[in-house]
Amino acid sequence: MIAIEGLGKAFGTHTVLHHIDLELRPGTLHGLVGANGAGKTTLLHCLYGLHADYRGAVRETGGRPIRQCTGLLPYEPYFYPRITGREYVEFCLQARGWPVPSLAAWNELLELPLDQYAEDYSAGMKKKLALLALLVQDFRYLVLDEPFNGLDLSANLLLMEVLRRLRQQGTGILLTSHLLGSLTELCDEITVLAEGRVLRHYPATDFARLPTDLLGQLHQQKLAALTSLLPLI
Repeated sequence: MIAIEGLGKAFGTHTVLHHIDLELRPGTLHGLVGANGAGKTTLLHCLYGLHADYRGAVRETGGRPIRQCTGLLPYEPYFYPRITGREYVEFCLQARGWPVPSLAAWNELLELPLDQYAEDYSAGMKKKLALLALLVQDFRYLVLDEPFNGLDLSANLLLMEVLRRLRQQGTGILLTSHLLGSLTELCDEITVLAEGRVLRHYPATDFARLPTDLLGQLHQQKLAALTSLLPLI
């Protein structure tokens, strides 16, 4: 299990995260939602060690280094210029000292032009390439920042099925998304962040309350204005 305990992070005098507690267990899908600026990406970067100067603790309870057992999909994957999709995946594997398997089977699903330069890919293709580099590695945990962003309907549905099957095989997955419906369909638990604080952890049995709760929490003042414009009948 990955345990986040009392996590706090500030940039200068601006505090972005305030005492976050969260657990990611193997074989579970855990969603993270919140408005822009709520601290979701900063939380993921602290978990993965891209930010080191945070308060609190992030640890894998089995004692393994987080990066050794966890794969990260950033919001906007970066690719070096003049590197093909195939070379990118090979580089990711070789950097960890892992053998490079055949990519043919996975690429039958993802349908990427692996021998073209990755910098020329569309946004959706870049997201699928970064996912491919994770899927061919044997990670116990995955941390996915907006994995559905940029993907079309067909690719979204396929990714949702991939995530379900990874969970079934014991992978623990933490993901953010602005698509609340995707999270409530997929996840075992959802954590709501607002202004760097955990508002609530929702188990699957409470997901039906999430849209109404979020609307009230994020738009309380605007709802009052909306009532004057469009009163409830």
